[in-house]
Amino acid sequence: MNIVAENSYTRDLEKLGDRAGEAARGPRRLGPLDDARLLLRERRRQRHDPRLLRLPDGLYEKRYPAPGAPDVAERVAELTGGVVKPAERGLDHAAWAPLIRVWPQADVPILELSIDLAEPAADHYALGRLLAPLRDEGVLVMGSGNIVHNLRAIDWDEDAAPFDWAVEFDAFVADAVAERRHEDLVDYLQHPLGRLAAPTPDHYLPLLYVIAAQGDGEAVSTIHEGIQHGSVSMRCLQVG
Repeated sequence: MNIVAENSYTRDLEKLGDRAGEAARGPRRLGPLDDARLLLRERRRQRHDPRLLRLPDGLYEKRYPAPGAPDVAERVAELTGGVVKPAERGLDHAAWAPLIRVWPQADVPILELSIDLAEPAADHYALGRLLAPLRDEGVLVMGSGNIVHNLRAIDWDEDAAPFDWAVEFDAFVADAVAERRHEDLVDYLQHPLGRLAAPTPDHYLPLLYVIAAQGDGEAVSTIHEGIQHGSVSMRCLQVG
């Protein structure tokens, strides 16, 4: 819904784009992390996911024709020893939905990394560590997902009061990130509310790639804080 909505979350993403715009248009590439697919893919054609329900008609009129980054795709394959393999496919909504707010001109090259949901969280964190050198090569690593994402409990009123458990788990993750408790973040399902807040791993796991690339002594700041629909955290964090 945030693709066509106007709210504090979308405004904060637009502010982020204003701050990072020129740097992102430099000689290197942008690397967002997707929450839905299985391989690394150079994304050239935008995809509208027909599985999504209750979406406004205006959503399907949006286009985000960002260029791909095949050179970075090859570098990712190299860094991961071939575990992650390049392929071609259109941008998933998990990538272009936030990016259309950050860089609406769609002029920043995009490489979308999809994740294997069959692998445990620790393996995703380890893969993120392998990708950390990309930051020193001018690649901006972004994780697209939600710390709390429970559609079974969702209230379709965007401004519905957040559930207490959603607020508690969101705060737990924010504190763990700020205190660099990466082990707690990897073991999120050991938290009493972990399975309620993140009943499926697809929206949570992108966070692990971002924190895995965190350098020693790097601080974390909050770009946006809030919960929509009672059970969907829109918290955005920036490392460095």
